Amino acid sequence: MEVRLGFERKLALALMFSALTIALSPIFIPVGPTKALPWQHMTNVLCGVLLGPWWATAVAILVSLVRNMLGLGTIYAFPGSIPGALLVGLTALILRRYRLPTEYAAFVEPVGTAGIGFLIALYVFTPFMGHYERWLTTLTIIWVGWLVSTLIGTLIGFTVLKVLKRVKIF
Repeated sequence: MEVRLGFERKLALALMFSALTIALSPIFIPVGPTKALPWQHMTNVLCGVLLGPWWATAVAILVSLVRNMLGLGTIYAFPGSIPGALLVGLTALILRRYRLPTEYAAFVEPVGTAGIGFLIALYVFTPFMGHYERWLTTLTIIWVGWLVSTLIGTLIGFTVLKVLKRVKIF
């Protein structure tokens, strides 16, 4: 899926995806002290593939900031979104370079979120937030919740990309 857009169109799409994700933020999965948001992972997939890694990362940061300011997210929104967005975007760049279908970059989003993002949350944010009581149970619940959230969002994002490719929008 080759996408060549100018700066203005990329900015418009990035803001549109940000607004959509923020508007859907009240629909989340409560997981321990976190609010897992499948829509964020969907947005990570769409932005990573269509706009690239830097735009996807910027959108993840913007959405995390706004969600926190509105009380719709927690500090865990940052490690739960940024690594997945960056990883999808970088994978899409590699796939594009070898002329492979870029929509399959979507499937590295769970690695970025449930793998890298969870480890960042575990070692950086959890001690800061003081969520160490019953740590093994809490961490298992959080990890499973994040994994479910990212799998739902990844599948939605991948489906949207396949539809967009089929109708030749992108």
